[in-house]
Amino acid sequence: MKKTLKTIGIILLAIIVVLGIIYVALPKGPRDQMAYTDRTGQPKELFTGSQYAAVTGTPWATEAALDVLDRGGTACDAAVTALLMINVTHGEAASFVGIAPTLYYDAKTGEVRSYIGVGKAPAAASIEAFQKRGWKTVPEMNIWSQLVPASMDVMTGLLDECGTMSFGELAAPAIQTAREGFPIHAVIMQNFDMSLIERAGMAVILPYNAKVYLDGQWWRPLYLHDRLKQPDLANTLESLADAEKAALDAGGSRQEGYLAVRDYFYKGPIAETIADFEKEKGGLISYQDLAGYTGGWETPISGSYGDYTFYTNSSWSQGIMLPHILQILEGIDLKSMGHNSPEYIHTVAQAVELAFADRDAYLADPAFVEVPFDEILSADFAASRRSQMTEMAFEEIPAAGEIEGYSNYTGTAEGSPYTNMGPLAKALAKAEPGQDTSQLVVLDSYGNSVVMTPSDFPLTPMVTDTGINLGNRMNQFRLDPKMVNSLEPGKRPRVTPHAIIVFKDGKYYMSYSTPGGDMQPQALTQAFLNMEVFGMNIEEAISAPRFFDVSMPDSFAPHDSLPHTIHLEADLYATAADGLKHLGYTVEEDNKWNKDYGAVGAILIDENGVINAGSDPREETTAGGK
Repeated sequence: MKKTLKTIGIILLAIIVVLGIIYVALPKGPRDQMAYTDRTGQPKELFTGSQYAAVTGTPWATEAALDVLDRGGTACDAAVTALLMINVTHGEAASFVGIAPTLYYDAKTGEVRSYIGVGKAPAAASIEAFQKRGWKTVPEMNIWSQLVPASMDVMTGLLDECGTMSFGELAAPAIQTAREGFPIHAVIMQNFDMSLIERAGMAVILPYNAKVYLDGQWWRPLYLHDRLKQPDLANTLESLADAEKAALDAGGSRQEGYLAVRDYFYKGPIAETIADFEKEKGGLISYQDLAGYTGGWETPISGSYGDYTFYTNSSWSQGIMLPHILQILEGIDLKSMGHNSPEYIHTVAQAVELAFADRDAYLADPAFVEVPFDEILSADFAASRRSQMTEMAFEEIPAAGEIEGYSNYTGTAEGSPYTNMGPLAKALAKAEPGQDTSQLVVLDSYGNSVVMTPSDFPLTPMVTDTGINLGNRMNQFRLDPKMVNSLEPGKRPRVTPHAIIVFKDGKYYMSYSTPGGDMQPQALTQAFLNMEVFGMNIEEAISAPRFFDVSMPDSFAPHDSLPHTIHLEADLYATAADGLKHLGYTVEEDNKWNKDYGAVGAILIDENGVINAGSDPREETTAGGK
């Protein structure tokens, strides 16, 4: 027996030695470095112009949008080409074909419209099905957290409404960049900041994802400015453009070309590929889910603050949060408190927490839930919530406001998202390869504007050989049937991304958006108040230090909460931390211009008719125009 154990030990040692020698011999240095100057963490300049502007999450997307605008394209044309370029150059945060909440301002009619930019739960998705697998929450690292994709429908719907160029023409820059590659920028590096064990986990659990983002070489870390190519995604985009070309060559109109693109994706070869993949991997999405998918235009939600009207997406998003927060704050003398003073931060944070409680009680897919929009955005309800504010930090999570005829149940944390995960999968989930979201805003020379907040991360299996990442947005559902945002077949989760268009004195004023999960309405609120209350220009307002209230349950499972806890960027921590601690807060410090605090992009037209565009130094966000 001892001799056998000794032999086994020697064999295992030999295997370890051989593997070690192989690992040492494997290439680990940079792959193919490209010249690039990172914009993350660098000051940004205010853009001013007179004809058009674009702000997007990467410089390549901004360049693509500006090229379209320069050739006379509309905001809708520019938004589609920019979105596709973001899908390539920031796809680990905003994938093809994830979610894309969208607003469109039509200068001719003066109307703002919302496009439903979030997919539906598959017909096979139910709370009972998840509970049978032992899950108390929708898991992060599982194919069961994938929604039916939405952004392809958004793109073709937007082009059908207000496009002037072909899909193939608008997709060409993204196809070329995906084939030729682009330099890995600082945000991708942060999103893929994984240890050797975590990269090995990705190769085992998500092998195709590792092929796309790690070039299949899990032992080799990514390096800043390495060339990243996405040939499979290029082929997929080209196949869509070819479908359009075939329709146009057959005598079809431009609109029929857009329809051919949509059908190729939702009813044609791509739908069949996705459905076959889901069946093979045990997923929930069927061909019928894809073929029957609909998005479409809707009336936006609107709320006011002083002379301003805020338009946003419906309650399949958290867009209502911004006007609700501001209405709670209306009438409070914020300016006298001093910009980013402890008293000011405390006051805004309490409004945020009260609004979050109302969000969790009342907001969900309006096709499934009756949402009291008028009541939430009424002056009386805002006043009642304002009356709940206290001199010290809330000791516990505040209750939602009461609305007659509606339950204000907000549920509780539902358990760990790592249930039934092995050690490699758990390590990979905690590493969060790919996260955040992106943004884009366009204003064309005709006065039209499009604002989007595209998202989805490679935390679930990508569709093999396509470059398609279906994301994990089912993770924002709840598995508590008493909650309004509970999972149901065909229902949309209430997602964090949303778009905002602002009117001032009844006229178009600004379009803006940001990544950042539950930070999104907080970043947008702070940027707006920096302008309106403290007189900053849009670039100053975006670049100013921020605070991040994490007191309320996280929108992502397992919906953890840290009552009376605020994170501060370093500059703000130095001046406000002690005062906030005296007000009862637990205060955490983060680095200056931290990407978890949002990356706002904004375009506005000032009182002199000058176009102003601001971009956030926290990411690669880039503004430009003419």
